Parts: sequence; structure tokens; C-alpha cells
Amino acid sequence: MGKVAVIVVAAGRSERFGGNEKKTFAKIDGQPMFLRSLGHFVNREDVVQTILVIAPEDQEDVKAKYGANLGFMGIKLVVGGAERADSVAQGLAAVSEEAELVAIHDAARPCVTEAMIDAVFAEAAKTGAAILGAPIRGTIKRVSDAKVIDETISRDGLWEAQTPQVFRRSLILDAYNRRSELSGTPTDDAQLVEAIGHPVSVVESDFTNLKITTRPDIALANAIIKSRPAPRPKGPLGAFEEAQW
Repeated sequence: MGKVAVIVVAAGRSERFGGNEKKTFAKIDGQPMFLRSLGHFVNREDVVQTILVIAPEDQEDVKAKYGANLGFMGIKLVVGGAERADSVAQGLAAVSEEAELVAIHDAARPCVTEAMIDAVFAEAAKTGAAILGAPIRGTIKRVSDAKVIDETISRDGLWEAQTPQVFRRSLILDAYNRRSELSGTPTDDAQLVEAIGHPVSVVESDFTNLKITTRPDIALANAIIKSRPAPRPKGPLGAFEEAQW
């Protein structure tokens, strides 16, 4: 397995989440979402660097409330940009040359499992580019602005892209350096790699790797986590286990 740098992106504006609190700071099973997402990576032997990308307006609060703990865990803090791709680019600029692979994970997916991470890391090590994904199971409708069905779309071959998305470091750097060639705003990192002609493998996941978007998703995430057996610690968890967030 190659050495992996992990970028956890927590710089979104949370416009659909509602309320005064950004979703990345909302608590999942008693812990802020972004910390729970980071916790999936910090003790892995194959991870040589963990980077947290936050919004500029959150920098002061994150440093004041969590800076010492993040430092203790060896997490590098990076300030993101206006769009998700800008934030990932900032994270990529901080990636160590020691890393052979780069994994990009949304802080809003706190329910990813160790088995999912193992599988997508292994596939990316073989192919250079791999993402988690789940086949669409429901009936898909294209709906007009007036909330009227325009058409029913076949779900054959349709998958939901998830994170982590993992790439050979040189490949994802090249893709981001060439992102001006892509028309429109990319909605995930694989889209940029696809655009430069490199195939991206999909490792089948499931919908328990939930992306938190609205407040009701919090209850669902809590239920998913509580339904799973408690993970066995791989070593001292330090600040993540001891701190009272």
C-alpha cells in the first residue's frame, strides 16, 4: 500500500443545512462532524499526512477551540477558497512529497467505515484513481422548476459518487493544474481526473456512507453509527478521545 495524504474538506457554506451553526460543527454521536471524519484517518498506518481545509471565516474559532488538539494529532490546518475545488486546490498545495496517493474526503461524510477506506485505498494503489460509490436504487425523475415531472430516467448504470476519492499524487495535481480546461464548476474531484482522460475505478459502497446535507440527516447519521459495533482502538486516540468537545 502506498503512503497516503488525506485532505478532509470542511470549508463549505452549509447553505442547505439551516440554522446558525455550520453543518461541519454539528455533533454526530456527541462529537463535531469534522472531528469524527478526521478520526477515520489519523491512526491509519498508511496515512502519512492529514490536512483539514476550513473556510476563512472559521479560522479563528477552529484555532481557538480545537487548535491545540489538532496540533497534537499532527493535523495540518489549511484555509480554503470560494468553491470546493478552490479549497481542495489549497489542500493539494500543502500535500507532502512523501505521499504517493492523495485521498480527498468530505467532512460531511462522517459515517464512512474502515472497510470502505481500506477498499478504495487498495484500488487506487492499483489503478491510480478510485472512488467510493453506490448504485442508484430508486426511480429517477427529471423535474421542472414548476415541480412537474419532465421525464423518467433509467437508473441502469447510474451510481452516486462518494468520498474518499483517492488518486496518485501526480495525477490529481495534474488534473487540478488543468481544471481551467473544464467548462463549468466540477462537483467532485473524479470529474477533473476524468476530464484529462484517466479512467477512474469505482469501489462499491452503500448509502450508509451518508453525506450530511440537511438537519434531518443528523438523526440518520446517529442511527447509522449506533447500529455498528464499537471500533477497536488501534492505539492512543489522544485528544479525540480525551477532550470534552
